[in-house]
Amino acid sequence: MQILPWIPLRRGRHGAHGTRATHGSHRTHGPRGTHRTPGHRAAIGIALGLALFLGPGLARAHEPVATFSIVGCDPETGEVGVAVQSKFFAVGAVVPWAKAEVGAVATQAFANTTFGPRGLELLANGTSPSEVLEILLSTDDGRDQRQVGIVDARGRAAAHTGSECMVWAGHVTGENFTAQGNILVGEETVQAMAAAFRDTEGMLGEKLMRALEAGQAAGGDSRGQQSAAILIAKKDSGYAGFDDRYCDLRVDDHQEPIRELRRVFGLWKVNALIQSGYVAVEKGDFDAAYRDGKEAAELDPRTGEPNFHLACYYSRGGRTEDALEQLTLAVARDASLAARATTDTDLAPLREDPRFDALTHSAR
Repeated sequence: MQILPWIPLRRGRHGAHGTRATHGSHRTHGPRGTHRTPGHRAAIGIALGLALFLGPGLARAHEPVATFSIVGCDPETGEVGVAVQSKFFAVGAVVPWAKAEVGAVATQAFANTTFGPRGLELLANGTSPSEVLEILLSTDDGRDQRQVGIVDARGRAAAHTGSECMVWAGHVTGENFTAQGNILVGEETVQAMAAAFRDTEGMLGEKLMRALEAGQAAGGDSRGQQSAAILIAKKDSGYAGFDDRYCDLRVDDHQEPIRELRRVFGLWKVNALIQSGYVAVEKGDFDAAYRDGKEAAELDPRTGEPNFHLACYYSRGGRTEDALEQLTLAVARDASLAARATTDTDLAPLREDPRFDALTHSAR
């Protein structure tokens, strides 16, 4: 038997494309809510009864993905991504979708997950975000219960908040981003996200994380917190350059998921900077490599791993003194790095220096 989705009791009106939309904004997509016959209402009652009888797992299968999310891009680097938080288990498995050099989609409320792959396919074919939104909603009978945010790789943004999304629900769009949420404490959540995205300098991941943190600080989901995720796609920037999955982090069940996501994102950021440093070295851009390496070392002053890689950059760049200084710090923080130094080809230019032999002697 098909279990029909729960129909929320609170009614609003359609959100609109543009700078800001909330319940009460003029209608922009599709007709008013679908007419429900007495038979339909009876079926809903049966579905609810079955859900309660069969247990919370089934009931939760159709609950709304009440959440707040930020979709953004960096046109200069080609990065596109989504960050999201919800009082919902494993929100990262439902809401965020992204494709490098194409765009990103967040689909939430009573989420239609087909909007992710279909939206990205339309964007890849050159359709604008606003046109993509119109196409997706035009064939969806549940449009009034959907909330969607779309940004393409050029920074164009569009969003939709259905008239039946539970209050407070709305969105804010701007250059390179759209912020949206439903069942929120209030409008201040999406406004704070928008401001944080605009005001944060640096990589897209940091802008998305700061926006998520700002949204939570402003009130967030009125029901609380449970899960959070961040997904960023960047061309050839996945593991070993084999795919585009640049950043894909999830906290599926946690009392403070955004705080935990920040911790994990910090670890990811160190590794991302290290990899970026090697890419810069291969391009001969040693200043960029040194800059990335120093930032990684500042973010992780305990393990010695960033210092080891910074030593490799300096060695490849012919800066022997700086390389030995960083290698000394690395081995002091993690003695096992001495053995790695003896076999790492990036450090080969140092091996004739007696100071290198002294650093690695115990590993021989």
